[in-house]
Amino acid sequence: MQPPMIRKIRIASQCLFLIVFLWLFLQTESKGANELGYPVKIFLDADPLIFITTVLSSRSLDHIPYLALVIIIATVLLGRFFCGWLCPLGALNNLTGSLKRWRFRAVPGNWHRLKYYILIFLLVSSLFSLQLVGVIDPLSLLIRSFSLSVYPLISYATGATFDAFYGLNVPVFVSVTEAIYSFLKKIILPFQQPFFLQSAFVGLLFFLILGLNLVERRFWCKYLCPLGALLGLLSRYAIIKRTVSEGCDSCGACGAVCQGSAISHEGGGWKNTECVICMNCDDVCPKNAVRFGFTRKSSAASMDLGKRRVVGSILAGVIAVPLLRISPITKTSYGDPKLIRPPGSLGEKAFLSRCVKCGECMKVCITNGLQPTLLEAGLEGIWSPILVPRLGYCEFRCTLCGQVCPTGAIRKLDIDEKPKIRIGLAMIDKGRCLPYAHATSCIVCEEVCPTAKKAIWFEKVIVRNRGGNELVLKQPRVDIELCIGCGICEAKCPVTGQPAITVTSAGESRSGDNQILLP
Repeated sequence: MQPPMIRKIRIASQCLFLIVFLWLFLQTESKGANELGYPVKIFLDADPLIFITTVLSSRSLDHIPYLALVIIIATVLLGRFFCGWLCPLGALNNLTGSLKRWRFRAVPGNWHRLKYYILIFLLVSSLFSLQLVGVIDPLSLLIRSFSLSVYPLISYATGATFDAFYGLNVPVFVSVTEAIYSFLKKIILPFQQPFFLQSAFVGLLFFLILGLNLVERRFWCKYLCPLGALLGLLSRYAIIKRTVSEGCDSCGACGAVCQGSAISHEGGGWKNTECVICMNCDDVCPKNAVRFGFTRKSSAASMDLGKRRVVGSILAGVIAVPLLRISPITKTSYGDPKLIRPPGSLGEKAFLSRCVKCGECMKVCITNGLQPTLLEAGLEGIWSPILVPRLGYCEFRCTLCGQVCPTGAIRKLDIDEKPKIRIGLAMIDKGRCLPYAHATSCIVCEEVCPTAKKAIWFEKVIVRNRGGNELVLKQPRVDIELCIGCGICEAKCPVTGQPAITVTSAGESRSGDNQILLP
């Protein structure tokens, strides 16, 4: 097989897996039934870094992600092929880097060590039950960025564009654009426009990562990606190696096209842990001196991370645990009333030890009620999901969030089990409730309450209005034993601004301490 053909196959593989990722991402959405056929979490199931850190932080091995084991074994044998051939974020980085039309290198050659220090920090912190890998893991980062920012942005921009076309009020033009828009709604666009807290912040971080490719191509992959660092370590003794014959005259052509900066002509030799098996060097070599093949002979340069820096990374991972847990949020008796987790969530400590902040649960929430946290759960829980009832309630017969969770932080619930799970408790503000504060009839909260026996019930009272006339009003009460905290009453409350009925996390099934009544 000729080298140019290998390059074409690699590019085709990158495009294929990027398309598969985007297709699975679009499929990770409710189609009207309470089931998802092909969620994008398949990619997360193939992520060895998420697998290893979740096992370390949760101290358990509930299920074995066989795809991750396949990637680990294949990497040990073949090298970092995942980075060069399969990774969807790597493909996007390559695509963005291809826009660069100038030569500029301001990054020191030893910066490749940075990703190994990040990896050491993440592994050590997870060993002490602090799960931070989802913040920077490439697959989790990519899914979160698409779910919370890129996809809503595309949806909003597309809708605004076609609304502008519709506003032109040209009959033929409107008919054509409406047909196109209807087609896009069926295959690409979401059923309703999603809105997420911090979408701009998450999006800016993502576009910054892509923008770094204009400084140096695959900047993220070379210097920051912890998954790449893990795969690099696993590939250190791979049986597929790059060899160079005596015909090499050190012209430097291979180093200029190496996508992993694995080739150095400054005395460092070839760094096999940085090689992403792109085989560009085989393609451009004018002497045909470079080849990849199966060999036991070691031709790689030694790997030196520096003892002091490694120790520093280990200490940083150890110190991060108490540093992030000295806030009142970690106290057993403290319950943030806004911290309403999705139904099926594990206890807060176990939940945070597993949640990788991928955003899949937020994407599939059919009411757009699941939102990313900022500091509600502390820095440890940043971008983990909470329910914001004013934006969307928890649908009574929906269990999609548990179906897409890749680590078991949210349990997959049966449809019959879901109504028995309490995620919070509704509270009535009598100073804002219309029947209490303004002698005005309102029964919305009771009407929308979904429980079999209504958790919201009425007490009939006789009140007098300003004119002295007697009125019979129904004043709502909340049954503490029946309310499941779904939030539909808060979402539908007609009182604008701060609603008259709100849901707090108190009474949640997953906690024995965050309760209204003492046992």
